[in-house]
Amino acid sequence: MDLPIRTERLTLRAITADDLDDHLRLYGDPEVVRYLYDEPYDRESVLPHLERRLVAQLPDEEGQWLNVAIERDGRFIGEVGMCLSSRAHRQCELGYVLLPEEMGHGYATEAARVMLDLCFTELDAHRVVGRLDARNTASSAVLERLGMRREALLRENEWVKGEWTDEIVYAITEQEWRGEPSGWADR
Repeated sequence: MDLPIRTERLTLRAITADDLDDHLRLYGDPEVVRYLYDEPYDRESVLPHLERRLVAQLPDEEGQWLNVAIERDGRFIGEVGMCLSSRAHRQCELGYVLLPEEMGHGYATEAARVMLDLCFTELDAHRVVGRLDARNTASSAVLERLGMRREALLRENEWVKGEWTDEIVYAITEQEWRGEPSGWADR
C-alpha cells in the first residue's frame, strides 16, 4: 500500500514514533475514549498503544489492524483504521477516532471512505462492518453517510468501564458499495 494517500482535504499517512505527543493528546482525552474500551492513556501507557500502530501495511492476518494518521493542513487530527476480521468470509472492520475540535467537519467520513474502498479493492472484502457503542450517535452518522446500514442492536452486549453497554453493528457489502443491487432485501 502506498502512503500517503491524499483526499480533497486530508492526508492519510503512516503513524510514526514522532506522533507520540499527538497520540497522547488523542487517546489521553476522556471525551475521545468515552466510547472506546480503554480508559484515557497517560504518557507511559500510551507508548505500547502507539507502537502497535507503527506498522503501515495492509493486514494479512485475521485480527490485524492497519491504522493511519489523518492530517489536515499538515496537522495531526486523528486516526482511521481497518481490520481483517475473517479471511474465509472476506470480512473487514472499520474504525476511526478524531480530536474533539476536529469533529463535525466530515473528516471522519472522508478518511473512512478511503479505508472502506481499500477493504474492497486491496483486501478483496465481501463485507465491511462498523461496531460501536450505541450511545455514540456521531459515529453512527459517519457510517450512515458511508452508505452502511444498521444491522443489529445488541442489548447490554459488553461490560465496558464498569457498566453494561449496548452495541450497534453497521455493515455494507461490496455490491452495495459499488451501487449494485445485492438482492438481500428480497429474501
